[in-house]
Amino acid sequence: MDREQIISISTDKLKLVRTENGYTQDKMAEVLGISKKTLVQIEKQRMQCGWTTAVALCALFRESSILQNAMGGDPMEVVELTAHDVIARPKEKTMGGHVWWRTVQEDKGYRLQKNILSNHYRVLDDEAYRWFSTMDREAATEEFARIILEN
Repeated sequence: MDREQIISISTDKLKLVRTENGYTQDKMAEVLGISKKTLVQIEKQRMQCGWTTAVALCALFRESSILQNAMGGDPMEVVELTAHDVIARPKEKTMGGHVWWRTVQEDKGYRLQKNILSNHYRVLDDEAYRWFSTMDREAATEEFARIILEN
């Protein structure tokens, strides 16, 4: 998934996310830091969200089932990967990849998974903690092998 796809999804889903949260247009515009006029234009599909608005929507409404279903899980993970290419930081608990994920490889309690919507990869341990995420299959495979060797 790239920036344009994230912007497109955010544009398409903005009104649904607003409705899901019971916000008025005034409140949603305030939360996202845009004018009500801009919000109305986006909701009527007359203009697209900018990157900053798309990121704000994904960050502030990361628990939205509408965004999660459109992006294949945590929308901020997809945004971070788009911005940084790789996420390698202290382990983060996930839901284990039962919905939007396909296991590519498994060894020593670790799983290399691919997201079926965004096509990004991640490595999870046996307790569903995320060790690594990337859009690059080769980098994911290499990191998976390194983790297996070290553990």
